[in-house]
Amino acid sequence: MEEKQQSEQAEEMVAPENAAEVVDAESVEVVAEKDLVRLLEDARSKADEHWDALVRARAEIENLRKRHERDLENAHKFALDRFTQDLLQVWDSLELGHQAAQDENVDVARLREGTELTLKLLNDVMGKNQVEQIDPEGEAFNPELHQAMSMQERDDVEPNTVVAVVQKGYSLNGRLLRPAMVIVSRVPSAPVDEQA
Repeated sequence: MEEKQQSEQAEEMVAPENAAEVVDAESVEVVAEKDLVRLLEDARSKADEHWDALVRARAEIENLRKRHERDLENAHKFALDRFTQDLLQVWDSLELGHQAAQDENVDVARLREGTELTLKLLNDVMGKNQVEQIDPEGEAFNPELHQAMSMQERDDVEPNTVVAVVQKGYSLNGRLLRPAMVIVSRVPSAPVDEQA
């Protein structure tokens, strides 16, 4: 019986330690639960912030796409605006020349002078807008820039030389708009012997 008492005393002595451990375990669980709740709230808060940022980014991308489409449409619609503004001077000059030509007492010399000034104005406008004239007379034939209308036998120039320009060609910023229509030289053929 003494052993039983000693055993109970030992258990009583151990029990207070176990009680502290039990209390500590409960407080640890409560603290851990509070930490988990706090971590969960932080995670939700960050997730909400990221979601808001994503929604804003998508909206901004959509707005940029719409603005780009609008700008591109306007660029296509008004691409010739500056060029047209420059050509209005030429148009006005041509109309004045036409009106002057209708006069019964027209001075041909002044009309010619006005036409030359209008041509110079047109050349200036074209040059300002990177439209270049292709006038290859005397140059070697270039099939990328010239279109041969016919060939002429010539012994005074090298073969495949442009001897006449029927219609000038044009390029815009180095890209061919229209080839020059030309007559190209070729080697004269040998005379045919008529006695044969």
